[in-house]
Amino acid sequence: MQNYVFLVNYHQSKKMFIFVSMKRLHLLSLLIGCFLFGQNIHSIQLFNPKTNDETPIIGFNDNLILSFDDFDNGNTSYRYTIKHFDRNWQDDELFFTEYASGNLNALINNYQYSFNTLQKYTHYTLSFPNKDMMPKISGNYEIIVYKDSPSRPIFTRRFCITENNAQVALNISRYSSSKQPNLNQRIQVQAIGNIDNNLNSITLSVIQNNNWNLGIFGQKPSGNMGNKIVFQQFSLAFPGNNEFYYFDNKNITQPFDMVAKAETIDNVNYTYLYPVSAYPLNYQYQPDTDGAFYFRRNDLGQERNADTEGDYSWVYFSLDSEKMDKDIYVLGGFNNYTADKRNQMHYDEDRHQYIAKIYLKQGFYSYLLVTKEGNSPLNYNEINGNFWETENLYQAFIYYHPFGQNYDALIGYGELRNPVR
Repeated sequence: MQNYVFLVNYHQSKKMFIFVSMKRLHLLSLLIGCFLFGQNIHSIQLFNPKTNDETPIIGFNDNLILSFDDFDNGNTSYRYTIKHFDRNWQDDELFFTEYASGNLNALINNYQYSFNTLQKYTHYTLSFPNKDMMPKISGNYEIIVYKDSPSRPIFTRRFCITENNAQVALNISRYSSSKQPNLNQRIQVQAIGNIDNNLNSITLSVIQNNNWNLGIFGQKPSGNMGNKIVFQQFSLAFPGNNEFYYFDNKNITQPFDMVAKAETIDNVNYTYLYPVSAYPLNYQYQPDTDGAFYFRRNDLGQERNADTEGDYSWVYFSLDSEKMDKDIYVLGGFNNYTADKRNQMHYDEDRHQYIAKIYLKQGFYSYLLVTKEGNSPLNYNEINGNFWETENLYQAFIYYHPFGQNYDALIGYGELRNPVR
């Protein structure tokens, strides 16, 4: 998120041009809006309330909170179930009774109607595990929310349950390789505790910033000593990428942090962000939330209940750049790092900018701009930059296969987000 001061100053000379140009996009807003409003479910969150950082990892005595908004503004009967997966997130073909007790399908019956908002919605909340459904084993899970059948889910989200039988510690250091210059952060992991002596059954997975698309999986221990195992292979290396961009529109009617202009037209809110620039040359440390997002509403210093009083706005993201022969997307935890048409940027020839327009509940968001060329994987650092100094959240999962059992257990979990020194 470097260059913000530069961008604010640079923006002032263009302010009138940008604000006038935005008016021309309101008609496009209404047309595209018809498509997006058809997607009734918005603002999905799944997190551990003890950490409140969008990390859906819990022990057996903890709970997760699932919440979402339904624009139908009724009291639809939504149901949910859970599914267990192996360490590689492949179907392990377990029966429900092998990994959970209670109802195979349970009802989400805690809901509230929005209050004092232009966008009407029903806010649903679920705390689980609960008396209706209780996991019996550790490992990888997915919660499936649906109306009629879990085979036709409305949405799914991953979560994990750990046994906490091992204390997991991480270390992050600078990594330099002429053969792989894009990899510049090395991760080392050690686990101490009640660990199965069968090292062949143990593997490590590491992901970056709660993003399962940025992960290294299936790593075997590189050594052990008694009840300690270590993972020190050089293959545990990631691009550092860059700090996340961010904005805060908790006061939806006033410009605030990284918001250039806010307005309401025909009972629809619009939030225009300051443009960002591509290809930063230098790293600048900027504390961020590593892709997390938080719903907030604050009216003239008075904090509201964002669950039901948080309003929605069309948020305009913009990037100063020449046109590229690649697709560009706005990604973060708020859209589960999923690149699709709803968060794709489009080029404005007159303004020499890429623009994306996303309908979001008000609050604090962190995001990245990623590129995709053809069938290649997403590139997280082409626009944002790639620096070894970047502060990232790294999460380590230690899996093992219990003797005589038919599933992959999660014996321990650890995380670290310290900057590299």
